[in-house]
Amino acid sequence: MTIRASLARFADMLAYPLRHSHYVELVNPLWTTHALMARVEDVRAETVDCSTLTLRPGTNWRTHRAGQFVRLGVAIGGQRHTRTYSISSAPGREDGCITVTVKAVPGGRVSEHLIRQVQVGQYLPLGEPQGEFVLPESMPVHPLFITGGSGITPIMSMLRNYAQEYEVIPDTVHIHYAPHQRDVIFGQELDTLVATQKHYQLSRYYTQTGASHFNIEQLEASCPDWREREVWVCGPTGLIEAVEAHWAKAGLADKLHVERFHAPIAKTSDAATPGRVIFKKSAAEASSDGINTLLRIAEDIGLNPKHGCRMGICHGCDTKLVSGCVRDMRNGTLIAEPGDTVQVCVCSAVGDVELAL
Repeated sequence: MTIRASLARFADMLAYPLRHSHYVELVNPLWTTHALMARVEDVRAETVDCSTLTLRPGTNWRTHRAGQFVRLGVAIGGQRHTRTYSISSAPGREDGCITVTVKAVPGGRVSEHLIRQVQVGQYLPLGEPQGEFVLPESMPVHPLFITGGSGITPIMSMLRNYAQEYEVIPDTVHIHYAPHQRDVIFGQELDTLVATQKHYQLSRYYTQTGASHFNIEQLEASCPDWREREVWVCGPTGLIEAVEAHWAKAGLADKLHVERFHAPIAKTSDAATPGRVIFKKSAAEASSDGINTLLRIAEDIGLNPKHGCRMGICHGCDTKLVSGCVRDMRNGTLIAEPGDTVQVCVCSAVGDVELAL
């Protein structure tokens, strides 16, 4: 054990039942070791409904890989809410900061708060970088990026990383979809890349001015050699499904790398069954329409259960089923055995349900 670790252990003994890091947090939240925090250094508008937050991570931060995401927390009305956002900056910035670019979701309490209410100097809980939507570290590739809306954020991290590490972006084709020209996130920076990087080819399609969300004609015009390229796609569900279907039909599904912002919801012929949801540990209950997720139902009655990705990946929202039946909305599977694990972010109630939550 190192001298520093020994001293930290001794300090924790003196600070019991807390840890010495809790007292350090009072001086500077970025110095804590029991939790990772970030200070907001800047908030910059990208479009009318999208902003980039520049964050300075605390002591425990480890460098991300371009394309990864983080959980970001914020306190609203006395409750902490957590959402997942892609990192839009390149790894290893000289100033030690990272950026996340947040687009407001209609009715989204967290996204609206982050882009309109968060102030410079505020401290936010930050998660470790996660995700496999990354470029290979050792094998050179000639990527095709297909993005829509805020799906450009992890790709921007990759482009910035190319420019930062190698100065010259390699042979890259990028197809981007947005409602209008004014809605293109990072629009000016993309224009600069087009003007200065001769191997970067960008095609933009505006879906509210006649262009559709992906078709073979657009693909052939923008990237004639698409069959030979590795593909990274991120954006709205409709765009991802169209790209997946096309590459599957071509027998090239193994060349696709996909990043989703929402869990894919399975189509089911079963009618939704309304009922009551009882949250045992919280001593609370609510009505269910059989459609909304159990997490949303809990939040709507003022509960704040632990969660992370909100799409069934991280298992941060796992709880136990006490009684009743729930449906996994990703595949339609019914979970009805008491004691089984329920991911409340991707499950809906089927009739009356009791959870350990």
